[in-house]
Amino acid sequence: MQVSRRMFMGRLLGTASAAGVAVAALGESGRAGAARRTAGVSQEAESAAVGGEQAAAERRPLRIGASTYSFWHFSRERVEVASCIDKAAEMGFDGVEILHRQMSSESNAYVQSLKHRAFVNGLDLMGFSIHQGFVSPKPDVRQKNIDHTLHCIELAYKMGIPTMRLNTGRWGTTRSFDKLMENKGLEPPLPGHTEDEAFKWVIESIEKCLPRAEECGVCMGLENHWGLGRTAAGVLRIHDAIDSPWLKITLDTGNFRENMYEQFEMMAPHTVLVQAKTYFGGGVWYEEDIDYDRVAGILRDADFRGYISLEFEGKEDAETGVPKSLALLRKAFG
Repeated sequence: MQVSRRMFMGRLLGTASAAGVAVAALGESGRAGAARRTAGVSQEAESAAVGGEQAAAERRPLRIGASTYSFWHFSRERVEVASCIDKAAEMGFDGVEILHRQMSSESNAYVQSLKHRAFVNGLDLMGFSIHQGFVSPKPDVRQKNIDHTLHCIELAYKMGIPTMRLNTGRWGTTRSFDKLMENKGLEPPLPGHTEDEAFKWVIESIEKCLPRAEECGVCMGLENHWGLGRTAAGVLRIHDAIDSPWLKITLDTGNFRENMYEQFEMMAPHTVLVQAKTYFGGGVWYEEDIDYDRVAGILRDADFRGYISLEFEGKEDAETGVPKSLALLRKAFG
């Protein structure tokens, strides 16, 4: 290709500009190093500090996905998952978390169509959120939920999704979910039973799911989602008892009704997916004032590098509330 004089000069000036930036950067590094040596910092410590600064500067922003739940709150006609994938791409998300109950089919043709739709839209299918529970004194009820969990692990595998949200389940002594929310997720145990029994049921049930999770390469993420998982201590009691790379934590920013930041700090080192709640237009059930800059700092300190999945739970229309939420999360985690 013939290079014109204008192209040649442009390249030359670009090279000179880049060299100038590099020299300036070296100058700054040198001045910082001189300051450290003046302060009596060793060469080894100086190298470690410079390496830390470079690593912080080079670290990529966290990726932001959208849960399909953000477009549908169980309160009106179901919004098709494929439509949510298209909307997430148009709005500028990096990935999509699929809510199992929102799927219109479980056929192989359907799940492969979702995987293909995400791919052509340039999105990751990065999370799968299911509903199940192991808090029951009845072995047949627990087994039914184990079977459902195993089935969903296989669905996640077919869609190439690497992590799946689990619940502990709850006692069910508070029939109305609205009432449960009024009580901040608290409910009494079934008569004649204790929480220690319930923790045993949950731990044993999840352990039966581990071989399938490992076989399929789907990491289960236990969420702080009412029941025994209402607190970080409850989630960690189960996580630590099982002690497997195939059971980690899905951290939901909106499900701690007190001392949220202290509880985030407890769970962050074991977290593989963060579900980030926003409430534009006011909360559907309640509203938390979440400082996402502070949350980002907690996750950064824990070296979290996974996905942030938006769960928009506001009354504002999703067409405007979801993009506002994405801007909020980009600002905090970018």
